[in-house]
Formats: sequence, structure tokens, C-alpha cells
Amino acid sequence: MSKRDYYEVLGVSKSASEAELKKAYRKKAIQFHPDKNPDNKEAEESFKEAAEAYEVLSNAEKRQRYDQFGHSGMSGSAGGGFGGGGMNMEDIFSHFGDIFGGGGGGSFFGGGFGGGGRSSRRVNRGSNLRVKVKLSLKEISEGVEKKIKVKKYVECKSCSGSGAKDGSSFSSCSTCHGSGQVTRIQNTILGQMQTASTCPTCGGEGKIITNKCTSCAGEGIVQDEEVITINIPAGVAEGMQLSVSGRGNAARRGGVNGDLLILVHEEEHPDLVRDENDLLYNLFVSIPDSILGTAVEIPTIENKVKVKIDAGTQPGKILRLRGKGLPDINGYGRGDLLVKINVWVPNSVSKDEKKILEKLQASESFTPKPSAQEKSFFKKVKNFFD
Repeated sequence: MSKRDYYEVLGVSKSASEAELKKAYRKKAIQFHPDKNPDNKEAEESFKEAAEAYEVLSNAEKRQRYDQFGHSGMSGSAGGGFGGGGMNMEDIFSHFGDIFGGGGGGSFFGGGFGGGGRSSRRVNRGSNLRVKVKLSLKEISEGVEKKIKVKKYVECKSCSGSGAKDGSSFSSCSTCHGSGQVTRIQNTILGQMQTASTCPTCGGEGKIITNKCTSCAGEGIVQDEEVITINIPAGVAEGMQLSVSGRGNAARRGGVNGDLLILVHEEEHPDLVRDENDLLYNLFVSIPDSILGTAVEIPTIENKVKVKIDAGTQPGKILRLRGKGLPDINGYGRGDLLVKINVWVPNSVSKDEKKILEKLQASESFTPKPSAQEKSFFKKVKNFFD
């Protein structure tokens, strides 16, 4: 099933402000919250869909990319947000705890979210990792699979990311009694008000390490190198950022890995210049060839093609080779290759060549006779400079 438009999911316009987005998301989150819709799979999916939409639109950079490229621009696999990254309820509450009003938990209606005895312990999240990938026009035209080596934080193999020496090296936090949160009740003019915040003793994890792993000093992560395979879709452009969910830095003591952010850098082509999905090429022909006509080879991304230059071709004429440009990233066809004809005039000639040209100079055929269309063009140019 195709993804719904993120603005449609939240019920806001494309010009919605940050405050309007937050308000709309909270309304949807309350409507489809697991506590309010127990054992309702459809409501749970709507809850996740709203979280995914807000995660993208609340981020200025992601929102700009989404507005320009739609869902196809959100990641290398045309996904984005939480939808393709395996994020669960705890991850959503961890990200948007300020909106749910509970210091990392997710309950509007009391107790832990979902009503099933699940705790509201904090879920750690690893930081995102950003890399730059150089791509040739040929790779951009066809799409490409790249293997890149990155230095990053990975899960400690000695303790499997727990940070503890062994399974018995934990104790329940005495401050929050394993819940990861502390609650406080205040008397106000409106009555008693209960608030929840992350436990300061265990940092929201609900447990304390009594004997730390010596390999990672209790962090659960270590620095290492990893070779990552990424799929770059056809049609990407300079400066575009793709996201591979879960391939960034590992989280401390378990949790959710960060994302790998791929910044596209387009290598310069020796002959072709890119203009969105079109390619431009400057072709230089001699004076005799422009007068008599000829056939020349033109470079394209894949190979060379032969094109005919008609007799009497004027400088500045544009030849259009349809479909020889780059594919649209959203699948809307391919651009064209535009060939601009430039007539090359030599700086100097031999004595014999000069004699021939002097004869031609007096020829009626070489007297300029611009057409009405050409006159109109020159008039526009003159008015422009005036």
C-alpha cells in the first residue's frame, strides 16, 4: 500500500507552522493512543503513521526534502521516518516524550502505555552518522550499490551491549524501583496534580550496573569500523541527503541505533553539464561544416551517438536528443540531452586560405540576410542592452 501524504495524515496544510504541527500531532496521538484503544491494531498503525509524519515534518531539513521529493526523497529505499525502520511504541514515546507530557513515558491516561503492564523506561538512541558519497553521472543515471567503510560506535561483543560483566551484574534502581520514572504529586488550586520525570539515579533505565564490562567500561558500545552496503536510487542530485535507518551509531546499553545519513556529491563530468534532469553539451563545428552540413559524434552518459548537422546550421541552434538525460527520482520519465551548436572561428589563417576567404567575402551568398525571426531576436537583444 502506498504511503499517505504526511500533511494529510496530520490534517494540516503545507504551510503549517511548527506549533500547528505539534498541536495536530498531539490530537492524533491522543485519538489513537494505545491506552485509549487497547488491542486495536488499526489504531496502533494510525498512531505510528502520525508519529512518522510528525518526525519528518517537525524537522526543517527533512520537511524541505519531503516537500521537494515526496516519500522517494526520504531514504535510499524510498522510505523514511519510523515506517521502514522497525521503530516500536517505546521508541516513539522516547522521541516525543515532551509532547506526551511524561518525561519519556507515554501515558495520557495513567499507568504505563498500552495498559499491559509495560514499563515506561527510557529507550536509549544512538546518534546519527553522516557520510559523503561521490557519484558519477553514470551512477546517478542507473542507480548504484556502494560499499562504504565507516568508523562508528558498535555494540560491545563482550557484554552484548548490556554494559555489565554478566547477567547477574544488575540491580533494580532503588529510587524508581525499576520503572525508570519518578512521580511527584503537587497540591494546586485545581486540586492534586501528578507529574512524572526521568529518574535521576538510573537515567530512566530502571536498573543499576553493579559490575561493569571491562571492554566497554559499562557503556555497552565500542568504536570500530564497519563496511555498510547502501543502495543509491537513480536520479539523485548534488546536496540531496538520503537516510538508512538503524545504520548509525549504536545506542548505549541497548536501545535503538541512530541512522546513517548519506550526503550526495556529484562528480563533474568531462563533457556534460547537468541542469536538473537535462544534460547540456557544447558542440563546436567549423565554418565549412556549418555551411555544408556534416555528421558528428556526441557523448552521452552511456556511449557516443552520431547526429546530423544540417547544411546552413546557424550558431546557437539547440539540438534536442530526447530521453538521453537523467531519470527523475520520482519515476516521472527522463530528461533530454541538449546540444548547443557553436561555430568555431579560427584566430588566424594561411595566405592561401585568406585569398579564398577574400573571394568569398564578395560573394552574394555570404552577404548576411537575416530572417524576420532573426531580426526580431536581434531587436530584443538590442533593447535588452539599451
